[in-house]
Amino acid sequence: MTVSSQALKRWAAAFMGVVCVFTGRADSSRIDYTRDIRPIFAEHCVLCHGPDEAEGGLRLTAREPALGALESGARGIVPGNPDASEIVRRIVSDDPGERMPPPGKAEALSADQVAKLRQWIEEGADWPAHWAYRPLDPVSPPETQDTTRVVNEIDQFVQAGLEARGIEPSPEADRYTLIKRLSYDLTGLPPSVGEVDEFVNDPEANAYEKVVDRLLASPHFGERWGRHWLDKARYADSDGYEKDRNRPNAWRYRDWVIKAINEDLPFDQFTIQQLAGDLASSGEEARLATAFNRQTLTNTEGGTDKEQWRVAAVMDRTETLGSVWLGLTVGCARCHTHKYDAITQKEYYELFAYFNNGDETNTDVARSEIEMAKYERAKAAHDAKVDALQTEIDALAKRLEPARGAWAKERARELVEKKGALTFHPFSGAKASGTGKFDSLEDGSFRAKGAQPDKSTFLISGKTALKDVSAIRLEMLPDKALPKNGPGRADNGNFVLTSFELLAGTTAKLDPKKHKIALSDAMEDYQQGNFPARNALDGNARTGWAVGGGVGKPHEAVFRLAKPLSLAGEYHVQVRLDQQYGSKHTLGRFRISFATGDAGNVVPLEVKRALATESGKRSAGQRALVAQRFYNARSKPMLALQKRMAALKKAEPKSPLMTVRVISQRTNSPRPTHIFRRGEFKQPMDPVGTGTFSTLPEVVEREAGKGDRLDLARWLVDGRNPLVPRVAVNHIWANLFGEGIVRTINDFGVRGDRPTHPEMLNWLAKRYVDLDWSRKAMIKTIVMSATYRQSSRHRPELADLDPNNELLYRQNRFRVEAEILRDISLAASGLLSRKVGGPSVFPPIPKSATDVNYNSAFKWQTSPGGDKHRRGMYTFFKRTAPHPNLTTFDCPDSNVTCVKRTRSNTPIGALVTLNNEVYLEAARAMAARMLEGDADSDAARLARAFRTCVARPPTVAELKRLQELFKTSRDWYSDSSRAVEAAKAVGGHAVAGASAAENAAWVATLRIILNLDEFITRE
Repeated sequence: MTVSSQALKRWAAAFMGVVCVFTGRADSSRIDYTRDIRPIFAEHCVLCHGPDEAEGGLRLTAREPALGALESGARGIVPGNPDASEIVRRIVSDDPGERMPPPGKAEALSADQVAKLRQWIEEGADWPAHWAYRPLDPVSPPETQDTTRVVNEIDQFVQAGLEARGIEPSPEADRYTLIKRLSYDLTGLPPSVGEVDEFVNDPEANAYEKVVDRLLASPHFGERWGRHWLDKARYADSDGYEKDRNRPNAWRYRDWVIKAINEDLPFDQFTIQQLAGDLASSGEEARLATAFNRQTLTNTEGGTDKEQWRVAAVMDRTETLGSVWLGLTVGCARCHTHKYDAITQKEYYELFAYFNNGDETNTDVARSEIEMAKYERAKAAHDAKVDALQTEIDALAKRLEPARGAWAKERARELVEKKGALTFHPFSGAKASGTGKFDSLEDGSFRAKGAQPDKSTFLISGKTALKDVSAIRLEMLPDKALPKNGPGRADNGNFVLTSFELLAGTTAKLDPKKHKIALSDAMEDYQQGNFPARNALDGNARTGWAVGGGVGKPHEAVFRLAKPLSLAGEYHVQVRLDQQYGSKHTLGRFRISFATGDAGNVVPLEVKRALATESGKRSAGQRALVAQRFYNARSKPMLALQKRMAALKKAEPKSPLMTVRVISQRTNSPRPTHIFRRGEFKQPMDPVGTGTFSTLPEVVEREAGKGDRLDLARWLVDGRNPLVPRVAVNHIWANLFGEGIVRTINDFGVRGDRPTHPEMLNWLAKRYVDLDWSRKAMIKTIVMSATYRQSSRHRPELADLDPNNELLYRQNRFRVEAEILRDISLAASGLLSRKVGGPSVFPPIPKSATDVNYNSAFKWQTSPGGDKHRRGMYTFFKRTAPHPNLTTFDCPDSNVTCVKRTRSNTPIGALVTLNNEVYLEAARAMAARMLEGDADSDAARLARAFRTCVARPPTVAELKRLQELFKTSRDWYSDSSRAVEAAKAVGGHAVAGASAAENAAWVATLRIILNLDEFITRE
């Protein structure tokens, strides 16, 4: 398509008036601050008159400070009067002492720059807000002369710009190209020959839209667009830094992303759940989503300062938000106020404050929906059995209720009457041993001394001839030698007795397995909260008897034997006192005594209280205590049912939950946030609260002065913040066109590129919000446009006018990403496993890579079966050593967020796709596919292989060249030795029964088809 002479005349005649379509200005003769003046200030002035310095009182960062009075009393800029403006006088001054900029600071302004500056001031020194910060006001698409090429509003914006320049848009691409482009863009997989034929031969007007809808509904859509997001989330399967330890369950966050995108979770909720799901919802999935914040590097090396790396992680979260949602280089303000954008260092740390009270925690989430569904079915069946057995238990309990009431009254009376029925006998001649040393005191007590261990075990051993020992008493005694007078050795005077055991026998060497005496109950005179004495009988090292709140006083606990102890003559006894709680909560001074007599009143205090309370006034807990005591004493049938219930509950189906590291809000002891001098965490300066940038709307906090991540996340997507929808829709556009409307995708600031179509960007951003942030609806809007459907054929007549296709007169061609390159090769060969989600896998990798980059703690074991051929996004990603096939094609390192991948073109890429194991295997498998059956000719097989890769049929010339290549290859491999070597290189013959030469020729030919530019680019 050429530019007509009439169009050129129309363009030349209207040039001065139509540039506004591209620049957003109404009159090209007026000076535009952003285009004409800001670059002058940035290059020549802000070093001395910028955010950090205001020499002479002049600060050129915004209109207000620039118009203010200087230290000299003059005014730097006087709108409408350049001759009264000090800035102009100093710039043109002949006095070297007054001239600005000073020699050595920056180059002097050119005459043209001075003229622009004078004209700008004369016109009023208009200083508009930066385009990215302006509100998203409704925009009406411009009218176009030719409406036949307009499908939706996008086309109106693009075509109006083209018509103003006398350029016609490119024609729509053919259907083969369209379905291939859509398939690559929306699923990252090539269309099948059948899908191509169905679309090409579909006569209905909505044939294209049906393909779009089918691809948007594909489960592979979430994989394709999830991969884009994982770049932004800096997703990886390892921690990074020197240790680079594995993160076994990191993949569960990746699955969440795929699922959310497939279900078209609105982008506002997609944002809120990842930044603050723990605050927005109590649901498992929302908490899992906060693993987005957890994707930072983690330093696990020995000797590191944990606070240093925690702060580094918070800075990364802050700067990731700035790049991904705001499109700003906020990291520049970590150490000082931003040199170009209106972001102060204080504002950086106010944004930092939102993340500063987040802590990394573990949460349990389901491994997958399928496993969860199986579990829920099994759990329902199990619960039905539990309910049926519980019905039996309830019925028996109701029948036993009268007997239980009578027993409770009688037992209460016995406890009152038998008060003091025990007689205590000192454990004379006993010796203490175990951890540490002891003093034996005159009253028969022991006092621990020496270095205090974190945990301890004491053994009190001796002999006795007492008969009918029914209980053991442990007295804890205060002592001035102990902290807070004891009776424990903890700093607060407390202790935790985690286990109390009694051994007895006629031999001096007592075996815990043979000589342990059963203890049934315990009673104490005092307990700390949930630390009663009976906890010392439950076998749990995290529970026990403690007396916090009652330190410095004597206390005792009496442990009842299940049945009285009587051994002939004198026998050996040992009391074992375990203190495994930790934190140095060990016993200080104590004494052991034996008790004889009726120990029926040795029951837990809460049981005594429950029995002493009138039946009608007992709490639910007291009723349960009394009932269980009754069953233990009088009802074997109930005990049998309870035993069955315990066994049934033990057989409960195991929930398919896994532990994932996420982020949760710190609720206790919130951290204060300070500005760090030059970003150094050890040099805190002024404290700051939460907040964002003065150029954007304020955050609406749920509780004033206590802003959190949820407030921040909602602020991003509440529709008032104009940056987020602009940035988000620009990301989508870039994935569909190869370049964004704003080419500097990560920089919407003043040093970034202006939008090529500012009004269209505003319309798309507003449209995204109006579509309730539906990603799929936004993508459909774009791909349905005629602009997207254009041919990508090069137009040499426009190469000089618009070499980068900023006017969008055609579609763009670009190579697919590293993961997709492998995916499409496996798909064409028939090897690709299309399973969605699940743990990361380990495809083949060069041994040299694992020898150098993987330590003994982690060995790369190639995954078996279909996992070997999973999509590239599931490949285990080790930050310090990504798979070489990924790094060759410019995958990001995941150390920091990546909003746009680079695309390099080096010979190494061809070496990989021609010789790497996975691509050789793909060629071999594809050869097997082509050789299936006997009916097809070689030409038909070659044509089918070509279509499998690039969708369209080959031309006559292309097919002829492929046939010549195949014949040449077959002739070459007719030498059996060459064929055998070729077979070894690709892992053996492709099809049993076919000759080695035939197989080798097919593999060699198909390797070329799999390496066509048309295959590895989306056009």
